[in-house]
Formats: sequence, C-alpha cells, structure tokens
Amino acid sequence: MLDTTLIAETLPRAVTWSDGELYLLDQTLLPQETVMEKQETAEQVWESIRVLKVRGAPAIGVAGAYGLCVAMKGFQDLGLTDFITEMEKQAAYLDSSRPTAVNLGWGLRRMVRIAKSAKVSSAVELYKVLVTEAVAIHEEDKRLCRGMGNNGAPLIKEGMGILTHCNAGSLATSELGTATAPMYVAHSQGVKFRVYADETRPLLQGARLTSWELQKSGIDVTLITDNMAAHIMSQGLIDMVIVGTDRVAANGDVANKIGTMGVAILAKHFGIPFYVACPSSTIDHDTPTGAGIPIEEREDHEVTNFGARRTAPENIKVRNPAFDVTPNELVAGLITEKQIITAPYTENINRIFGQD
Repeated sequence: MLDTTLIAETLPRAVTWSDGELYLLDQTLLPQETVMEKQETAEQVWESIRVLKVRGAPAIGVAGAYGLCVAMKGFQDLGLTDFITEMEKQAAYLDSSRPTAVNLGWGLRRMVRIAKSAKVSSAVELYKVLVTEAVAIHEEDKRLCRGMGNNGAPLIKEGMGILTHCNAGSLATSELGTATAPMYVAHSQGVKFRVYADETRPLLQGARLTSWELQKSGIDVTLITDNMAAHIMSQGLIDMVIVGTDRVAANGDVANKIGTMGVAILAKHFGIPFYVACPSSTIDHDTPTGAGIPIEEREDHEVTNFGARRTAPENIKVRNPAFDVTPNELVAGLITEKQIITAPYTENINRIFGQD
C-alpha cells in the first residue's frame, strides 16, 4: 500500500491541537481567507460546529473530543466526582450542536467512558486522560482516511470522470478525507482522471471547499451546479460517483448532504456506480435503517440568501434540511478502512466490523 504521509502534508488541516490549545480552520471564510481560529471556551467550540466553521462528520468528531478538553481545562481544581459531573454536562452540551453526524456523539461518549474508567486520583490527572484520548481519536481518524484511500484507489481507472457531492475531503476529516482519499492516492500514483464537483447548495461546500482543495492538490477538477449533474451524466462524462456520509445505518442506508439521494437516483438511471466512503466510526449499529437518522433542519437565511444578498421574497416559507438519506439499494459499495463492503449490507457490516 502507498505511504500517504507525504500526500497528507500538502493538504489543509481542519483541526489542530498544539501546545494544549485547539485551533479550527474557519471554513466559512474559504476560499478567500485561510484563518486558524483558537478555541477558548466550550461555547465557542459549540458555535464553531453549529455555524460550520468546522464540518464533516469525522472532523466534527475530532473537534468535539478536543472541545471537551477545552471545556474542562478550567475545572481541574474540582474534586474527581464534581469534575466527572461537569464533564458529562459539557459533553452533552457539545453534542447538541449538530444532530445528524454520528461521529460527534460517538467521540464524546468515548471520551466520557474512558475518563470514567480511568484509575486516577485527581482532576488534573483526569484532564490529562481526556487530552490523551482526544489525540488518540485524532490519530485514528488519520489512519481511517489512509485505509479508505488505499482501498478505494483501485476503483479509479485512467481517464475516468468522477462526480462528488459536497465536501468529503481533507477539510472534513483529519487528513485525506473520505470520498477524496481514493482520489488523492490515485493521483499520487500517476493515474489521470477528472473530477466534477457539485456546487452543493445552499452553502456551496463543493464550490468553496472541494474544488478549492482538489485544485490546490493538482487534481483535474471541474465545478458544476447541482442541477447540471444529470446533463453531465447523460453526456457520458461520469464513470463513477464517490461521496462521503455523516451516518450509515446498520442496513447500509446513508445520510449525506442534501442532494446526495438525487445524485444516487441519477447514477442508477444512467448505470453509473455510486460509492460511499465511510470510516467505521460513521457506521451507527444502533440505528437499524435510514428512517431512524435525525435530519438537521437549518436556518431559513441559508436558502433565502445567496451570499450577502437576499434572493427570495420576505416572509416566504422555507424548508432547509441539511441532509437526505440514500437507500442502500442505490449504493454500489461502502469504501471503509478495512475493505469495500457490498450488499447484503446488514450481514456484511456485521461480519466485517464484528457486530452481533
């Protein structure tokens, strides 16, 4: 397998922990400005997640883990019992920032579980346990990205056209991304292919983020609006779709950025394989099907405005679901860090990831 360390060093980092401090790349300012913002309170981390300064399920999970460290840094003078009580309160607070991505709650629950089982005698020692575990979650996510990259890269053949939706790149994770990881690995191996990046309304993650990071890496990328995907497919320009996901149900249904289900339906119509790249941390074994995945509804202004300009009439009714759920029958395979999982999904997810 390819050593992806050198690839990763050239990509932007969404989350950085340095000298005991948390820094998040403010993705709301991209591509015009690149600003690393120091996070000093739990409230600031909560807001950064909520307003999408940091976004993408894996990156949110890592940011939440470090965010709990930020939240608890000032409580190290408490007794152990009080520290743990406060930790559980802060973890629940951070988890309330966004509901759909499973990694946020997963990471915070893991932090609390490890801390409560630690054999320590003071809050100072327990805080160090929290930091150690957050760093471990961060490093694990990097390994997951590398695994998805190495497993998915063989799908990408010379001359292929690949469509992706939203941003499942290095900006959404700790390193190579999920959907983009196979692209980065294939590109580093000298495979020539082209990527079509959906603009991804209403917040333009494809335009602002995916096209920016792929262009910086030297990958041949073309930006299209969401409603151009069918036309581009009809012209024979797309050979494969790869997207990321914020949560995979136990049966292989996938929740991803709004518009993904439409892309999957189009891909089915045109006979194009639709792949979803997902680390095992994104698989929610406790949610049997996609019907049980909570779908975040966001603020009206994201739809009624385009940038700073209002583009809809005042007092118009708005729906703004941030995600939709693609049924497993539209998914050709789940690209995980262990292998590519195909149908039957319930059986194979359980077999590969050891669930009863």
